[in-house]
Amino acid sequence: MVEQKYFGTDGIRGRVGASVINPEFILKLGWAVGRVLTNGERKKVLIGKDTRVSGYMFESALEAGLSAAGVDIHLLGPMPTPAIAYLTRTLRASAGIVISASHNVFSDNGIKFFSHRGEKLGRDIESAIERELSKPMETVESEYLGKATRIDDAPGRYIEFCKSTIRSDVRLNGLKIILDCANGATYHIAPNVFTELGAEVITLASEPDGFNINERCGSTHPEVLQKIVKAESADLGIAFDGDGDRVILVDDQGRVVDGDEILYLIAKDRLASGQLEGVVGTVMSNYGLEQSFKELGVEFVRAAVGDRYVMEALRERNWTLGGEASGHVVCLNKTTTGDGIVVALQVLAAMTRSQQSLRSLVKGMGKYPQHQINVKTTDANAVLAHPNVMQALSLVESELDNRGRVLLRASGTEPVTRVMVEGKDTALVKKYASELARVVEKTAGMMS
Repeated sequence: MVEQKYFGTDGIRGRVGASVINPEFILKLGWAVGRVLTNGERKKVLIGKDTRVSGYMFESALEAGLSAAGVDIHLLGPMPTPAIAYLTRTLRASAGIVISASHNVFSDNGIKFFSHRGEKLGRDIESAIERELSKPMETVESEYLGKATRIDDAPGRYIEFCKSTIRSDVRLNGLKIILDCANGATYHIAPNVFTELGAEVITLASEPDGFNINERCGSTHPEVLQKIVKAESADLGIAFDGDGDRVILVDDQGRVVDGDEILYLIAKDRLASGQLEGVVGTVMSNYGLEQSFKELGVEFVRAAVGDRYVMEALRERNWTLGGEASGHVVCLNKTTTGDGIVVALQVLAAMTRSQQSLRSLVKGMGKYPQHQINVKTTDANAVLAHPNVMQALSLVESELDNRGRVLLRASGTEPVTRVMVEGKDTALVKKYASELARVVEKTAGMMS
């Protein structure tokens, strides 16, 4: 496979104004996408975004580029990433484009793409787009320029879809839920979904200003949510990331329930009704999850980190449930991509069916202590291949002696190397992770 210049594991992402995340490149990217999609025919593309201030700028740039290629544009405004996937399918668009950097800080942004089926683009299409980017930009004749329209009822369409993913007899009456919308794309969607299903809802981080997305809130910072859940004696808390494709839960005691535990809970619920084939996790999935599935007789496989690889593994096996500890969980029998709201609804449906609390439903899964440290590196792959790092890794693995595991990997979304150690002894896990992180950091400094 030819190495791609721009596309990572989840579209194109980076700091605004640096590298390719600038108006000039995004303009040409829109044009290149339009060229690949049109193939001489009139097409339409949807554009949605999260709440970052730079979204306005990149929305305009994409719109201009697509129009120059002769593509019509439907603007959705701020919407969760999975909403764009859903609306791309239902509105019969040729593609959906999301302007978002997911869980990153507001000064980052990125572009994600969905095919007409509401699925992430294949590598062949991404490569075709990159080939177009190497060509001079040309504008179609004026009579063929694309037109832009705004879809005003997009939020309502998506809210109804989310509600439809659980049985119509499921009611959330009597449940008190705290929602953390990360000042992101779910701020005007999620509260309506859960309220309309009967829950008492208290909403946090639902006043985006363009700069506060993911700032000390959301799935990557659940500390405030944990406190509020306990203070309000709520049944649970739900935290989304900035673009709404991830979800982390908090139980009634204020304890975080991560993506691994969410996978376990949904799998157990499906197993009880005979609707589970197997589960896909990643190399980062907790060893306790694997052991728990083994005890239940559920087949479990690990994919590389990234929803793209989880999806590939699911399709290879014709399974429907997979995900990551980060809270990116995929229910392919409900939708085509990771969807935080839809996943939270599956958990709530399991709670109402069993008449059990979130805390009770995840009790059966024992987790190994796991510690991860992110080390800034400009060329993570080169650092990981360095003899110093390889020697340090080998030493820690031998000291763990099959009582845990180590994973060093380059992030697909940030310029960092992720150092993860997992084992039965918390103190040793932290010690080994710190030692490895220091070696990675020192090696990166030598190579820069």
